[in-house]
Amino acid sequence: MSLFVASRSAFRAAAPLKRQFVRRYATEGPSADPKKGGNTLLYGAVAAAVAGAGYYFMSGTPTAQKAEEKVKEATGAAAEKLSVGEVKKALTGGDQGWVSLKLEEVEIVNHNSKRFRFRLPEDDMESGLHIASAILTKFKPLDAEKPVIRPYTPISDEDAKGYLDLLVKKYPNGPMSTHLHDMVPGQRLEIKGPIPKYPWTANKHEHIALVAGGTGITPMFQLCRAIFNNPDDQTKVTLVFGNITEDDILLKNELATLENHYPRRFRAFYVLDKPPSYWTGAKGYITKELLKTVLPEPKNDNIKVFVCGPPGMMNAVSGNKKSPKDQGELTGILKELGYTQEQVYKF
Repeated sequence: MSLFVASRSAFRAAAPLKRQFVRRYATEGPSADPKKGGNTLLYGAVAAAVAGAGYYFMSGTPTAQKAEEKVKEATGAAAEKLSVGEVKKALTGGDQGWVSLKLEEVEIVNHNSKRFRFRLPEDDMESGLHIASAILTKFKPLDAEKPVIRPYTPISDEDAKGYLDLLVKKYPNGPMSTHLHDMVPGQRLEIKGPIPKYPWTANKHEHIALVAGGTGITPMFQLCRAIFNNPDDQTKVTLVFGNITEDDILLKNELATLENHYPRRFRAFYVLDKPPSYWTGAKGYITKELLKTVLPEPKNDNIKVFVCGPPGMMNAVSGNKKSPKDQGELTGILKELGYTQEQVYKF
């Protein structure tokens, strides 16, 4: 069990740091902490051919049973080709195509977000995702000419066996998020991946900054899992996380656990647009002054700033991407602060 799974019941409210400590934290060297934690992430190169079967349908129907048999038959044949020690992966990319996964469990997280657990075709399979990567989801609405396809970054550990978790916020008029929130256990969703993003290796950067808004926290959390589950990775992480209300802060228990276990290597700064009266953190939007105070300085060579959030936030902080494969020009606050195109990555 990883630190992140164990942290479900732990929560500590993030207290604001004094400006003097913030700058010292952002420039101090990595700590040789003997209590480095976590599971070392397991990676394996393996192909597991899995057949997809239509978009979602209820378990127990003849169509669903036929699809399950097709998936098990394909994965069983692929498993026979594995040598000892290799890991079976549900998603192998390339020409594999879409894989139909059954929804096993739904958890209400807050007023507009849910966690969805999908079963992989076999209990000893891993998802096949790597750091950093995402998946595509697909369903075809009734009477629609084309299917709806949306990307998501799972929040489950990459080496978790038998399941894959998605954290999805429901947006007004959002066809995929609405579809997911309407799903019940037993129904199926077509998934494809992994979709490669920023390739991560241990200690690739001395210090990284994560600037996130809303569900833009999910790829940031994927990076955090890779770093803090690996005892050989001593990367320092600073997170700036903007939300509307305190209830909108997703994964706050897991993030608080990181602050407790790695106080010299992980700090989180929360910004609320509509804070409660007792809130002592930053208020309003993510500002130039806040980022200048807490982020590693651009003059430091081995740093990276990752940005992910709604279009308005992206436009203000870094500029939006032109396309999934085109990062677009660096603009906004980060450019004004002196960061270069090479120092910033937009999820």
